[in-house]
Amino acid sequence: MATLLQIDSSGLSEASITRRLSAHYAEKWKEAHPNGKITYRNLTETNVPFATEALIFAMNTPPDKLTAAQKLLLSLPDELMKELLEADTYVIGAPMYNFSIPAILKAYIDAIVRPGLTFSFEGGRPQGLLKNKKLIVLTASGGDYSEQPMKSMDFLEPYLRGVFGFIGITDITFVKAHGNDPETKATTEASAKAAIDQLFQAVTA
Repeated sequence: MATLLQIDSSGLSEASITRRLSAHYAEKWKEAHPNGKITYRNLTETNVPFATEALIFAMNTPPDKLTAAQKLLLSLPDELMKELLEADTYVIGAPMYNFSIPAILKAYIDAIVRPGLTFSFEGGRPQGLLKNKKLIVLTASGGDYSEQPMKSMDFLEPYLRGVFGFIGITDITFVKAHGNDPETKATTEASAKAAIDQLFQAVTA
């Protein structure tokens, strides 16, 4: 069964452009996959643990050696991992906060980039284990980071391309909106939705 994992990370609710874009993508995806499954994860309502010493040790402990406390600590990361492994397409709403991703999205990434599950060092070299997956990242920022000098301040796209590429996901598409004033926001959001529509038209053409 085709499965979409829809992730939102914006601290805003109705005012969030990335939430509206991810909802639009999910709607179009459902039209293209009427029998498919959508798993929704709102990171701002999920108590994703940050990478404390206890969590790091738990993630690097063999399953048969885990204590009861470690198993409890890993219960949510394991649930997030299950969602990730079951999906074949991911759409992530990732607003730009201070030139990078929201802290809660970084915590999520730290929870799912795990040895033996999403990557390995078999043969002495890192190998991404998530194959044949597709990622669509929907971003929104106050300024336009498509050209210099602002482009060099965009740490969001290169980081997400790098870390998801590390775990094997190389089919990555970015769709972006930007603006501080209402008119620019509305215009770029409409353009982003049109770009999302085009993604599905390209598949069905």
